[in-house]
Amino acid sequence: MTKKRFLVTGGAGFMGINLIRGLLERGHEVRSIDTAPFAYPEADRISVVQGDIRNRALFDAAFQDVDIVVHCAAALPLATPGEIRSTNVEGTRMMLEAARERDIDRFIHISSTAVYGIPDHHPLVESDGLMGVGAYGESKVRAEAVCAEFREKGMILPVLRPKSFVGPERLGAFELLYSFAAEGHNFPVLGSGNNLYQLLDVDDLTQAVLLCAHEEAGLVNDTFNIGAETFGSLRQSFQAVLDRAGFGKRIISVPAAPAIWTLRALEMMNLSPLYKWIYETANKDSFVSIERARDRLGFKPVYSNEAALIRNYEWYLQNRNRISAQPGVSHRVPWKKGALTLLRWVM
Repeated sequence: MTKKRFLVTGGAGFMGINLIRGLLERGHEVRSIDTAPFAYPEADRISVVQGDIRNRALFDAAFQDVDIVVHCAAALPLATPGEIRSTNVEGTRMMLEAARERDIDRFIHISSTAVYGIPDHHPLVESDGLMGVGAYGESKVRAEAVCAEFREKGMILPVLRPKSFVGPERLGAFELLYSFAAEGHNFPVLGSGNNLYQLLDVDDLTQAVLLCAHEEAGLVNDTFNIGAETFGSLRQSFQAVLDRAGFGKRIISVPAAPAIWTLRALEMMNLSPLYKWIYETANKDSFVSIERARDRLGFKPVYSNEAALIRNYEWYLQNRNRISAQPGVSHRVPWKKGALTLLRWVM
């Protein structure tokens, strides 16, 4: 692969740091832009611009000599609706305008399978209708529409729709599973847990980004679902983590309907870390076709659901003592558990 100069937006986030590590391993030059400080050992190997992607005053420094932009930055679902819309839609537009003005070769946009909403069939394919749930899902749909505008203007603009991805540095909602497992508790799932549920390892997502960066323009200038090739039920995937913990604990079914109504009420009172798209889809099948990415890009996922979750859990065990106890709204910190903390005492 030819050496390239990458700008990674959201470079201090969970996907950002894993992508940056993958790029450095392959000899590429990297610049990160993020509101958070880049507090990683790799800081002296990259160029860092600390600031907001909506701050045009930073654009000359951020885009200087860049070949490819990978746009990972996003306000996540626990942020306010206004912040989500401003960052995910207008921030994306500002990034695209700046890249186009500077004749950047490629702009890879990281979207989400949240754009499909709560679907009525599976597997989902890229041509299915889009119906975002909540401010975050809606913002991802609108951001893709902005990308389509700029693709029509001649930009090479791959859009990736990854399933929920896990790996080193990932916490967020998955920290609930990992902390329950590490402390020897059973773990609840809505309904039977026998619904097919596809995840993704962040290294496989990095593979997809690299393919979009290096393959021919005519192949990559499209939208691609990205997910694990090997996956089973949600119960099987989560049970693998409990088995790895070694306490003999089990996945426990919770009746879906009353649990969902309870979670809706807790979310309204800001007493739950789980937002609507998570709990409304957790007891339903959720998987996408990766045929287009496989056939067009040569995408070959390495990790199954279980392998990805166990890899993330092992990272969690190794880093648990340094993980911030202060909850937040990013994937790199535990989310505020609220009333769900009480589950430990009944599980």
